[in-house]
Amino acid sequence: MKARMNNPALVLPDAQKAIHALNKVINSTETPESTLELVHLRTSQINGCAACVFGGVHKARKNGETDDRLHSVAVWRESPLFNESERAALALAEAVTRIADRPESVTDEVWEHAAKHFDEAQLSAILLMIGMTNLFNRLNVSTRLPAGQTW
Repeated sequence: MKARMNNPALVLPDAQKAIHALNKVINSTETPESTLELVHLRTSQINGCAACVFGGVHKARKNGETDDRLHSVAVWRESPLFNESERAALALAEAVTRIADRPESVTDEVWEHAAKHFDEAQLSAILLMIGMTNLFNRLNVSTRLPAGQTW
């Protein structure tokens, strides 16, 4: 499959600068990078973004993530491979990404579970990662960016 056009974030250099700045802010918190990568991967799986799934898996592996855990992200609820804070972040990623699927998709239960494991800065980083991933997913799916590129 061939992309319909270049990624809009690359076409508009100021957009790329803003995205890099946002990514820098997200990574400046004490949120575990592995948790942010899991959130990115699960969000991308839900949205069917092949480019982000491919790139996210590549980056996570590069940073030491195991294949067993990466293969289990889609079934994290049934997998014993994730700790409670990762489960809270993955539940939040699913709820925020599926926000249009039902009223109050981010329930008090989901929010409180996440808030039990992460402080306000970490929750902010996770929410910004979810939002930024949803942005990239929509850009990549719309332009049909094929899998195979890494960042």
